[in-house]
Amino acid sequence: MNKFWKWKPKNEAEGLPERTLFLNGTIAEESWFDDDITPQLFKNELNSGEGNITLWINSPGGDCFAAAQIYNMLKDYSGKITVKIGGIAASAASVIAMAGDTVLMSPVSMLMIHNPATIAFGDHIEMQRAIDMLNEVKESIINAYVLKTGQSRAKLSHLMDSETWMNANKALELGFADGMIDTYCNEQQPENVMFSRKAVNNVLINKLTAKYGKPIQSELPKIELPEHSADTQQAAEHSAEDIIKHLNNIKKHI
Repeated sequence: MNKFWKWKPKNEAEGLPERTLFLNGTIAEESWFDDDITPQLFKNELNSGEGNITLWINSPGGDCFAAAQIYNMLKDYSGKITVKIGGIAASAASVIAMAGDTVLMSPVSMLMIHNPATIAFGDHIEMQRAIDMLNEVKESIINAYVLKTGQSRAKLSHLMDSETWMNANKALELGFADGMIDTYCNEQQPENVMFSRKAVNNVLINKLTAKYGKPIQSELPKIELPEHSADTQQAAEHSAEDIIKHLNNIKKHI
């Protein structure tokens, strides 16, 4: 079994007073939801020891149902859970991070939240069932974010709609994190950074619209740009419609 987690037992001689759990890579590389062995194995390993646990997360996310079970198991654990985000805690991994009694982030780490997604096939009834299911899954995810951050459901829902990326300082500001992994005492702290992938896409589309004159519907106001220079004459030969079509194809892979 290709597990996405790994344990390191505590060892006082090596300066490890707590058990350490590493969660790396995609969550549930092997089936979890349809496999009774995988979640039970994780639970058995979690409960095989006692005392506090340090959980290191570096994951782009994965199966939201697996993340929900891991979240519940960690919340039910008797010891204290300290989550440390060393690289990225995105999507389903951000849900697991919310199980920490204390959540710490590296100054160079990122946290990302977005709406759950699925693949559906069938008629309009099946499509509506998929939509209803995704709405319920989203509400359950928001529950975890609300308990940790104290933010309103409406604000968290909007952040998920926009696929929001946060650096450590922004995560601290919004309550997703409680502190930095290491003491970070520079005279000038880095700025809080949060950006939406959808907003970035819309800005880029608006720039193309303003330059090539093809109106499109967008959530953001159009950006007026100066006329293109001679260096961009060749690009201007392409229609705005073709460029936007290519851009939308690119968006599917970023």
